[in-house]
Amino acid sequence: MSLSVKAGGCVGLLGLNGAGKSTLLSCIAGLLPAEAGSVRLEDQDLTRQPSWTRCARGLVLVPAGRQLFTSLSVLDNLLVGGHAVRSRSARDALLEQAYEFFPVLREKRHQRAGELSGGQQQMVAIARGLMAQPKALLLDEPSEGLAPLVVEQVFEAIAAMKRAGSLAILLAEQNAGATEICDSVVVLKDGSIADRAIAPGTSGDVAGVVFD
Repeated sequence: MSLSVKAGGCVGLLGLNGAGKSTLLSCIAGLLPAEAGSVRLEDQDLTRQPSWTRCARGLVLVPAGRQLFTSLSVLDNLLVGGHAVRSRSARDALLEQAYEFFPVLREKRHQRAGELSGGQQQMVAIARGLMAQPKALLLDEPSEGLAPLVVEQVFEAIAAMKRAGSLAILLAEQNAGATEICDSVVVLKDGSIADRAIAPGTSGDVAGVVFD
């Protein structure tokens, strides 16, 4: 498959368990080796780069299952995400941005992450990814295990990130409701593209999805 996501665009990657969504995101992020093909970010070939180099270049994965440091506070989890940001003022600005997307995290910032609800933990996971100053954000099933109202809140936050205009988002989901915030959708089955769709009223080059 060949995928291209432009800044300010969101491509949805839909499929059931075992379809290959997480494997694809792990290959893009460098957690698994790609047997063929290439991964490029802003014309830089990252295919042979380790995962930490890709992250430093702006390719950031928010993994399934949240994988938080549950004994640390919400604030410390976020600061871990922004550990490479040297300027304190820049780090504070990133924290403020995260709190704007997820206001409840400001209230809970001194609480241990393991004491939060599942939905709040997912918000911390996404906010931690944002602290790494991504150019491209890979989201692996952010709605998994969440109540419908919380799913709506998470999707609204992702839509707000998209509207900010500088972030390219690849969203892997089983929840078909994710299509409402995507410019384009790719359906995976058994590791291959089974179908595709472009949102009504969206030009084909907004999210720049290409299929080979």
